[in-house]
Amino acid sequence: MRIEDVAAMAGVSMKTVSRVLNRELNVREETRVRVLKAVDKLKYVPHFSARSLAGNKSFLVALLYNNPSANYLMGVMGGVLEACAIEQYNMLLCPLDMDGPRVVTQVEALIGRSQPDGLLLTPPITDSQLLLRRLAELEIPFASISPRVQARRIGVAMDETHAAFDIVAHLVSLGHRRIGHVVGHPAHGASGWRLTGYKQGLERAGLKFDPSLVVQGEFDFESGVAGARTLLDLRRPPTAIFAANDDMASGVIHAALERGMKVPGHLSVCGFDDTPMSSQIFPSLTTVHQPTHDMGRLATLELLASIQRPDGGRMLHVPYTLQLRDSTGPAPSAKK
Repeated sequence: MRIEDVAAMAGVSMKTVSRVLNRELNVREETRVRVLKAVDKLKYVPHFSARSLAGNKSFLVALLYNNPSANYLMGVMGGVLEACAIEQYNMLLCPLDMDGPRVVTQVEALIGRSQPDGLLLTPPITDSQLLLRRLAELEIPFASISPRVQARRIGVAMDETHAAFDIVAHLVSLGHRRIGHVVGHPAHGASGWRLTGYKQGLERAGLKFDPSLVVQGEFDFESGVAGARTLLDLRRPPTAIFAANDDMASGVIHAALERGMKVPGHLSVCGFDDTPMSSQIFPSLTTVHQPTHDMGRLATLELLASIQRPDGGRMLHVPYTLQLRDSTGPAPSAKK
């Protein structure tokens, strides 16, 4: 659709449509509403390159998310807000439904209404091929946080596979030989990376991969509880469980305690992300510190660099650290 079509449907001039889309103040409210209704009905999306040439900027970036972990989102959001404050930008927080092509129509509506200068994509939105193709057509800048494919992208990522490998190595060093894993949501690239690191850690320790020790999770507390119950019901249950994020790991601890098990006396538990609650629960959680605040900040700064100049923006990599706390200890058979 063209701006001419919007003007015709709303019964106004193209200049009036432009004034409404640029959020100019000297437009009657009745006219503004009529234009915006036409924009919505026609699914009109202003072409970003045309806006740039005209020098129109909203000084707004949109953070798109569909992630069950509020802790993860809050960390990223804090970093985005810090970068926006530095560069005098505003942030728009946008939850999306990941149901097939709906993700594209939702983003098109967002761009038409709010006209952000750029978008920040979090997992799993960052890997939606339908959306990535549409953003390329619209020529709107975007930055990705932890995308599966990092070539020719801007944003930030971390070596999650090696971090998971290190978690397994820690458990092996404590004498654990039957190590369970609760996998994250299948739509997230992080789930695959962490599962790969788990397998590599077993292989390096000379331990055979046992599919019965791996259960599917959803990156939320409830799936951690359910996954732990499945693993602990095995004829030979694990002595340690590595959950792919802290929310699920807290669910694992809950499931163990409800059976009267001691953590780490009977079962060691590890998570991933180092969200605030990981040091607040009892016992405190051994986990991987993923610097979500820094990732949000750096991804935003790279996005703004790409907005300011065509060749701006890079894909950055941030380090991780292990946080060894009270939820892991020697395997029961390894104790003296």
